[in-house]
Amino acid sequence: MQKRIERVFIYILTNKRYGTLYIGLTTNLVKRMEEHRSKIVKGFTEKYNLTQLVYYEIHDDIHVAAHRERVMKKWKRAWKIALIEKQNPHWADLYADLKRKAV
Repeated sequence: MQKRIERVFIYILTNKRYGTLYIGLTTNLVKRMEEHRSKIVKGFTEKYNLTQLVYYEIHDDIHVAAHRERVMKKWKRAWKIALIEKQNPHWADLYADLKRKAV
């Protein structure tokens, strides 16, 4: 029996350009974004209205993704901003494209 490979997403949310940043990990990014946007997820993201998806990356290994998430959370803010701006220089909300692609 072959092991099923599940995609794992690391993502960054914000409330505005250069605003508060949140890094998370999930296996279903569309569903997780819907939870964040509808404020189902209580806590930090709800408190700071973090609903704009400005960065995400896809991994095939949960252990690799979890390690990367832990490392990214320890990064300096400037490094996180540089990562976002390298892939998304205008800080566009990537949610609509994500939902359309249904990755």
